[in-house]
Amino acid sequence: MKILVINPGSTSTKVALFENIDLLVEKTIRHTKKSLKKYDDLIEQLGMRTQVVIDLLKENNIELSEIDGFIGRGGLMKPVKSGIYEVNSQMIKDLSSNKYGTHASNLGGLIVYELAKSVNKKAYIADPVVVDEMSSVAKISGLNGISRRPLWHALNQKAVAKRYAEKLGFKYEDMNLIVAHLGGGISVGLHKRGRVTDVNNALDGDGPFSPERTGGLPVAAVYELAMSGQYTLEQFQKLNHGFGGLVSYLNTSDAEEVAEMISNGQVMAKRIMKAMVYQIAKEIGSLYAVTRGNLDAIIITGGLAYNQAVLQPLLEYLDHLGEIVVYPGEDELEALAYNMHQLLTKQIELKIYK
Repeated sequence: MKILVINPGSTSTKVALFENIDLLVEKTIRHTKKSLKKYDDLIEQLGMRTQVVIDLLKENNIELSEIDGFIGRGGLMKPVKSGIYEVNSQMIKDLSSNKYGTHASNLGGLIVYELAKSVNKKAYIADPVVVDEMSSVAKISGLNGISRRPLWHALNQKAVAKRYAEKLGFKYEDMNLIVAHLGGGISVGLHKRGRVTDVNNALDGDGPFSPERTGGLPVAAVYELAMSGQYTLEQFQKLNHGFGGLVSYLNTSDAEEVAEMISNGQVMAKRIMKAMVYQIAKEIGSLYAVTRGNLDAIIITGGLAYNQAVLQPLLEYLDHLGEIVVYPGEDELEALAYNMHQLLTKQIELKIYK
């Protein structure tokens, strides 16, 4: 069975073709900022992004009619339970309108829907960023009327947690794990017997700061800045995600570049990187506290797990907490293919987006 996987980013579209769960073709198609400027909003990019996928398939002599499963990364929509979902009319409406937020992942389900529709087949997403399994206690924020909501790397976190459990011969549903995804955004989740009962919002200002995002900020200073008249709402949101974190302090979101700054003796770079690692360790430690010691392992994943200037000091903070496992990089393409294959082989049930 051939499975097509689409994972759109802000300036790229990752495309992969699998035979069952074996990778056949993979390519990251880059979109320059100049080429994207012609589009007034994200959804206007849909036609262009769909076409570049079609062109790539033609280059590899692959017909859309040959593909058995179409699956894309899920975007910002209503909160859902973990699982695989058909891209239906309600999902298309929510993703297209940006009702629940604007993010490149919104295009994932829309692109595969356009491709699948052209050959009279169905399209799917799995474990989107809005997966919500948080406990009722974890959702209480401290201000009535505002609840904590998860926006996190559900796909990769779930994938590496299940991989670790399988490696040990256990079921994911029988383990207690903390998984920290370290990328452009950082999410840290508490996986208790198959449910992520607590996780920070990695997009909107919660948890540790990251290469591009502010994380949690002192709230009084935030509302004073918001009311200062210096920024529009859109500009203020971009300060939070896009121009926060390492970008705010060091004018780069590239952690490798920051590591090079440190090796060249730049004191500020060293201090900011140390602060980011410190905040990641604090986030993991806060979740460890509520496990009461009933924890099987801490898993570190995401692109930053390759960066030794991040990984080594983080491991030094955590080494007294028990088993630490590192799965560097992101398994999102493989995880999507795995979910699609399980549905095609009737090993999991389809869930309905309402």
